[in-house]
Amino acid sequence: MLVFKIPGEPIAKGRPRVTKYGTHTPEKTKNYETLVKEMFAITYGQPLLENPLEINLKLYFSIPKSASKIKKNLMENGNIRPIKRPDLDNCMKSITDALNGIAYKDDSQIIKATVEKYYSEVPRAEVVIKELEL
Repeated sequence: MLVFKIPGEPIAKGRPRVTKYGTHTPEKTKNYETLVKEMFAITYGQPLLENPLEINLKLYFSIPKSASKIKKNLMENGNIRPIKRPDLDNCMKSITDALNGIAYKDDSQIIKATVEKYYSEVPRAEVVIKELEL
């Protein structure tokens, strides 16, 4: 089982932009994917798992500054959860794509996934990857 954290606000995978010069991934997406790779490499190096995988992601987003103290407390305790953008599937995509060729050969190995969104004073993504024996 591989467990690591990615500090900062989780970022959704941006759509590639097609111009007359070719296809370009948005800078924000590139930077976040680089951060994901670095955090994994610092923690584990390059294990390249080969079996089917299960991934569990907990995405923690900043509590809005405009929230009242009562609302902030409810958010911090998980009683109020984010129902705003970014979409959790796009956040998962940015993390799983970044780990291609580093944590595993390809994200097609992922056969089970759990993704949850929370609020926190410390924005981050918590990643757990389990190798499954079928």
